[in-house]
Amino acid sequence: MDAEHLPDSILIVDFGSQVTQLIARRVREAGVYSEIAPFTMALEAFERLKPKGIILSGSPASVPDEGSPRCPDELFEAGLPILGICYGQQVMTDQLGGEVRPGHETGEGGEFGRAFLTVTKSCALFDGLWQEGERHQVWMSHGDKVTRFADGFEIVATSDGAPFAVIADEKRKFYGTQFHPEVVHTPDGGKLIANFVRHVCGLAGDWTMAEFRKTKIAEIREQVGTGRVICGLSGGVDSAVAAVLIHEAVGDQLTCVYVDHGLMRQGETEQVVSLFRNSYNIPLVAVDAEETFLAGLKGVTDPEKKRKFIGGAFIDLFEAEAKKVGGADFLAQGTLYPDVIESVSFTGGPSVTIKSHHNVGGLPERMNMKLVEPLRELFKDEVRDLGRELGLPEAFVGRHPFPGPGLAIRIPGEVTKERCDILRKADAIYLEEIRNAGLYDAIWQAFAVLLPVKTVGVMGDGRTYDSVCGLRAVTSTDGMTADVYPFDAAFLTQVATRIVNEVKGINRVVYDYTSKPPGTIEWE
Repeated sequence: MDAEHLPDSILIVDFGSQVTQLIARRVREAGVYSEIAPFTMALEAFERLKPKGIILSGSPASVPDEGSPRCPDELFEAGLPILGICYGQQVMTDQLGGEVRPGHETGEGGEFGRAFLTVTKSCALFDGLWQEGERHQVWMSHGDKVTRFADGFEIVATSDGAPFAVIADEKRKFYGTQFHPEVVHTPDGGKLIANFVRHVCGLAGDWTMAEFRKTKIAEIREQVGTGRVICGLSGGVDSAVAAVLIHEAVGDQLTCVYVDHGLMRQGETEQVVSLFRNSYNIPLVAVDAEETFLAGLKGVTDPEKKRKFIGGAFIDLFEAEAKKVGGADFLAQGTLYPDVIESVSFTGGPSVTIKSHHNVGGLPERMNMKLVEPLRELFKDEVRDLGRELGLPEAFVGRHPFPGPGLAIRIPGEVTKERCDILRKADAIYLEEIRNAGLYDAIWQAFAVLLPVKTVGVMGDGRTYDSVCGLRAVTSTDGMTADVYPFDAAFLTQVATRIVNEVKGINRVVYDYTSKPPGTIEWE
């Protein structure tokens, strides 16, 4: 976000923990804006954000090791409240003159998993939440430990494996927890983080989607000026929300391009076109490119080749349509915060490729356009909240993620129009039954897959030899890991019966019980 539009915020310094994103989420859940910066860029982010408080993350590194990550000293000298979590507690202790030793040296080893701490003294971090003498469950994951705290600190909670479970310097408002408050396994963790950002740092907790919408619109107007913006719509939530927000900011300076590659779900194209043209009156170019895509996919069975062809053909078509409407100065994309975080990983690794086709890599350079990415500070669920704030219908806002290559990667083997049509029908029945059962919002993603396998069946008095349909449904929070959704047998029986009876070409239905890992969510 531009400096002049920034709300009061918390800076999270990332030392490479797997769960740093969760800290940002907990802070935002408390109604406070937060940003993550790798420790190598923390000073720069600190000067830009001018935060009201700082949180130091965990890390796979070990403080006693030479060359392990450190926090810029300026942050400790800024007079702001600081919360150090796990490695954050240890690095703060080390840099302020205390001592941290590896677990094997202390003879006690580390502490991993559920633990119970005892509150030994009250402090501002615990106000209204934890009382002296109480025991509370927390989640530990550390090998090293603080063996001597820095001047000014005192112990306010202990656990069996960590005598320095929570330390506090009330004068400077510096706090360190050896446990991880950001994970769900610490039941009161979110409240502790909320206490820190609202009570200790004194923030109002009034960062809302209405506020975000207002500042973002001002920012888009400033960036775009009188320029023209073009946005690729995929039918997904992110590109739709980005387009509606940009349209609110610059009106007819925005043109949306929707490419129907013939690999969309049933009724999807009609839904997108009517929403944008009729409800929002946004200039929209809808391209029917089914023939182009299916011709290019003829005979292609390798999943990576499918993805590459679809991505490349999408870019070519998008570029041609952009030229037809007279070109544009800006390209809008629905890039989200997790993509941004991964692309500036704390090790400085290369940016990740975002797999959805509305993130059209290579286009800005080819067409000499600048990027407008109004959602780059938001997590997926926040994008949904913004969509509701903008008045997008729930059927759109709450829809399951859908891959850029569409049905092509749900049809292992060759993709043909006939197979797409069969799959579309089966998928629509499955999703209809899920909605009827009131389960749609409890599931992260559900879809049907058409397998390149034929089996013998019997229908009426005749023998059939038709395709197998696989059903997939998973729960997840971020798509990185996923569990199988536990439908009851009666539900699956009903779906299988309907698909076999109503979809010509399918005579057998199976359910995929694989979690991620080891399987991916999609089949290809």
